[in-house]
Amino acid sequence: MRLTRSRFRLAVSLFATATVAATAALVGTVPAQAAAGCRVTYTVTNQWPGGFGASVDLTNLGDPLTGWRLTWSFSAGQVIDQLWNGTVTQSAGRVTVTNAGWNGTLGSGASTQFGFGASWNNAANPVPVDFALNGVPCTGRTTSPTEPPTTAPPTTTPPTTTPPTTAPPTTAPPTTVPPTTAPPASGALDQTSTVGRVKAVGSSAQYTWPGVYFEGRFRGTGVGIVLNDAQNDYAVQIDGATVATLVTPGRTTYWVRNLANAEHTVRLAKRTESPWAAGEFGGLVAASGGAILARPAPRSRQIEFIGDSWTAGYGNMSTTRDCNSNGGVTRNSNADVTFGALTAQSLNADYQLIAWSGLGMVRNYNGGGTDNFRTYYETDLQALWNSTTWQNPGTWKPQLVVVGLGINDFSTALNPGERWSTVDQLAADYRTAYLAFIDKLRSRYGPDTFIVLTYPDLSPTTALASSVQQIVQTRTSRGDTRIRSLYYDDNALGLDKLGCDWHPSRRDDQLLAGALTRFVNTLPLTW
Repeated sequence: MRLTRSRFRLAVSLFATATVAATAALVGTVPAQAAAGCRVTYTVTNQWPGGFGASVDLTNLGDPLTGWRLTWSFSAGQVIDQLWNGTVTQSAGRVTVTNAGWNGTLGSGASTQFGFGASWNNAANPVPVDFALNGVPCTGRTTSPTEPPTTAPPTTTPPTTTPPTTAPPTTAPPTTVPPTTAPPASGALDQTSTVGRVKAVGSSAQYTWPGVYFEGRFRGTGVGIVLNDAQNDYAVQIDGATVATLVTPGRTTYWVRNLANAEHTVRLAKRTESPWAAGEFGGLVAASGGAILARPAPRSRQIEFIGDSWTAGYGNMSTTRDCNSNGGVTRNSNADVTFGALTAQSLNADYQLIAWSGLGMVRNYNGGGTDNFRTYYETDLQALWNSTTWQNPGTWKPQLVVVGLGINDFSTALNPGERWSTVDQLAADYRTAYLAFIDKLRSRYGPDTFIVLTYPDLSPTTALASSVQQIVQTRTSRGDTRIRSLYYDDNALGLDKLGCDWHPSRRDDQLLAGALTRFVNTLPLTW
């Protein structure tokens, strides 16, 4: 059989940090001869082939500012693609970042932070050394004036509210709902039901994991869906039928109109992966004469799907393995029709897709990177600069957890320089890590949750299959009676692997969902 190949999409945590600071008289935003100084900490948080993420901490060591402009120069061709918490312009290597509307005021000793995603040449990514605040180079000390200022410094005090703790989108967050719409009656998480890993930001919800969905109810002839997302694609469903696919909608209120004047359901589902960029859902707006109704009750059944590109739906909408000419992987991905989503829907269960293409249990695709899936499993916003541990609200108690990790660990040959000399050594580490991961799941969800470990055909190697089988045997011998394994037989199922880069197609996802659903129905689940 063919080797399964997963796309290399992983973050290499570099934690490369440089701190530089400034001292001199600032111009423009403070009076002449005012005390001045600043400190900048630049951190490369993640790096992968062709791209990287970075965060910048700016501290004002001088007199208060009512606006700021930070400049620096890239020396190796780096280009910023998107930035949050500010506005960016770039000419060749020269970068200028100005404050957003909500973080322009910096008191003495106050700090602000922004982050960005950028491209690089895969050869060198040096830290800039010429940071300047409002045109003044940085050294980290404060310069006092030689004579008293002739005018008083600004009296504006810093904001009394803390800036957002998650990365806003590439444009400043809206202070009102976009024009032509009435503001929602309440916040997005009050109006809709979701079990996804989301973070509340004001009245909106932010998220990164694939397949996150929101379900609501309304009465009337139409509904508006408030979004702020230039990164992801979405499926919009009314009364169970898909009525639109939104491709990187940006900041907008998307309207569904001309419906029968009755009660309806609405569902918004994130189709794509975005480990380094958060989507934002701002809630629902009723059409004139209508109303947003109480959100639907959550389902009693819950399933957590943990995995890699197979679970995420990498390129599953494509009908050709080479996606370079048909829109690329992202446009051809739809987490809402993956085998996990279809299985949950057939069982009337709520679900999470905790999946990331290219990552493995201990080894990523082709041996890339130092982080693996376990690094990010517990996060709320994956690799975003301010991602933290997801706080389970206490309502997420899956009766079933389906884990599919190992394709990236074993599908490519070991490279010189990797920490394993043989596949046997890799398999031993894989089993040890997997057993510890199951311990973590047991700690989170208790002894009654069923855990199913899945694995596909990876001929000619049998390392994945034998390792998964040994893990189940080890757990069972220790008294864990609610763990099983499921083998996805390519030939028996008739998978065509016509998704991008030899991944399961939409048809394959349907076949995998059928196999998994049949298997789940044999388990003595009490749900």
